[in-house]
Amino acid sequence: MKQESPYNLIVILGPTASGKTTLATQLAYKIGGEIISADSRQVYRSMNLGTGKDLEDYVVNHTPIPYHLIDIVDAGYKYNVYEYQNDFFKAFEDIRKRGKMPVMCGGTGMYIEAVLSHFKMVHVPSNPELRKKLEGKSLDELTQILSSFKKLHNTTDADTVKRAVRGIEIETYYSEHPEIEVELPELNPLIIGVKIDRELRREKITKRLKSRLDEGMVDEVRGILNSGVKAEDLIYYGLEYKYLTLYATGEISYQEMFEKLNIAIHQFAKRQMTWFRKMERSGFQIHWMDAMEAEELRVQEILNWL
Repeated sequence: MKQESPYNLIVILGPTASGKTTLATQLAYKIGGEIISADSRQVYRSMNLGTGKDLEDYVVNHTPIPYHLIDIVDAGYKYNVYEYQNDFFKAFEDIRKRGKMPVMCGGTGMYIEAVLSHFKMVHVPSNPELRKKLEGKSLDELTQILSSFKKLHNTTDADTVKRAVRGIEIETYYSEHPEIEVELPELNPLIIGVKIDRELRREKITKRLKSRLDEGMVDEVRGILNSGVKAEDLIYYGLEYKYLTLYATGEISYQEMFEKLNIAIHQFAKRQMTWFRKMERSGFQIHWMDAMEAEELRVQEILNWL
């Protein structure tokens, strides 16, 4: 890395199963950097297999790579983008003060964009009147309402009714309070995207899902339920936790769970790419790298840009 890099943040983004975490940790190892996770579900403790934390990736050549914003709140809590933005900038400033390079890594487009765009974010209280108006609406109807807002959210993470309602609640608050001002540190990011062939991505997603199930993902969910977290609160997190909870509570069969979850993860990866393409259209320069290219070559190419 050059003595005076024009960048104060490296961002490694990509869809699920693209290998972005390995690339980020290998790069962090080379530059003495630290990872700031940009994953909306890896913030939760105990939710390891279901969120694909792969913490073994954070050790490179027997050297632990420091990471932030993983395992910071308990399962059952409803962490949000406002809290993420606050926590990100705390970690960012701490890493920079110690003379290290922050490497943001993840696939939650909403979190990444909220940070890079310096969205005005404050705590948004619940709006009982609005919730009553939205009561009874289907996920499709709520998604339609949510997609009419242009600023913070679209349909990417709105895979349950509760999350869609909360998204509308937040958007409505911001549209009614345009005067909100927030002071945030300046960012000069180098944004790297990891792209992966669609068929290969599908193959890797299915293989990874089978592997995590073999490793005990169902038992992980049962353990969380037994710890006192309500089924509806786990379902709120969507994807793995939605379908595994439905299976663990006897509402669907194992085969149905596997098939529906497999399809849902494929659809999620597609939505992630849609979000990143939207970011490009709105002015973000993303340097795309092929997931199949040798890792050391990709790391070297990034080092040449720094």
